[in-house]
Amino acid sequence: MAAIELEDVTYRYGIGTPFEKTAVDHVNLKIERGEFLGIIGHTGSGKSTLIQHLNGLLKPTEGTVRLDGTDIWADPKNMRQVRFQVGLVFQYPEYQIFEETVEKDIAFGPRNMGLSEAEVTERVRETAEIIGLSPELLGRSPFLLSGGQKRRVAIAGVMAMRPKVLILDEPTAGLDPKGREEILSEIKRFQDHTGSTILLVSHSMEDIARHAKRILVMNAGRAFCCDTVAKVFSRSAELQQIGLAVPQVTRVCDMLREKGLPLSPDIYTIAQAKEQILTLYRRKGAQETC
Repeated sequence: MAAIELEDVTYRYGIGTPFEKTAVDHVNLKIERGEFLGIIGHTGSGKSTLIQHLNGLLKPTEGTVRLDGTDIWADPKNMRQVRFQVGLVFQYPEYQIFEETVEKDIAFGPRNMGLSEAEVTERVRETAEIIGLSPELLGRSPFLLSGGQKRRVAIAGVMAMRPKVLILDEPTAGLDPKGREEILSEIKRFQDHTGSTILLVSHSMEDIARHAKRILVMNAGRAFCCDTVAKVFSRSAELQQIGLAVPQVTRVCDMLREKGLPLSPDIYTIAQAKEQILTLYRRKGAQETC
């Protein structure tokens, strides 16, 4: 059974007004338990609107969202439990920090779940370790931390609820390359520790290529495609036609292929490019020796 399933999900803004717009248009999608799904699309493609349906922040105009096989809107009184199971981290989540200490901020979600204080404390310390926050920071004011540390505190507050599905909307926005990779590695560490399903919305094709196993491409409110990373980035020409970039290494390999170098069309990491180019180099060397 899929962790989350969308069946013909459609969402329209401003129904009945001159400003009516279809933001999500008949999207069908199955997200398997424990998978790492990347979501990409140009600005206005419907990515953010779509993910807000997954924990009930938005209700579909048409269609159904299922969590573990159950329609999340079957009983609206259970929506609180749905939101504990499907955690959503918005872009720049550090602006939502409000408690006087890091520990209290991370503990806010678990405490509202009705857990015992012992369990809350255990989750706070465990999550802080996963996300790279040292124990001495827990008693400090989150407002005195660096930008990257504040981001970690905000993400940890959602992680501490141990959601079955964790959705992150541009979690590395505004960070330098080192900070981006650290945050993404910590998200992967959380998945390895808990078995949670991860959905990552990002404009960085390199981040998606390194961490996701499948990619959903949104375009004009529709699911343009959903497939493995290799198969999606092998369609680089189509992606560029709808206004999306591909990893830089993919573009370089496309240009080399146009010049006659027999490289695979599904290269999306530097390691893959290096391996194929070295193989071709060795093969050429062997032929010349013969």
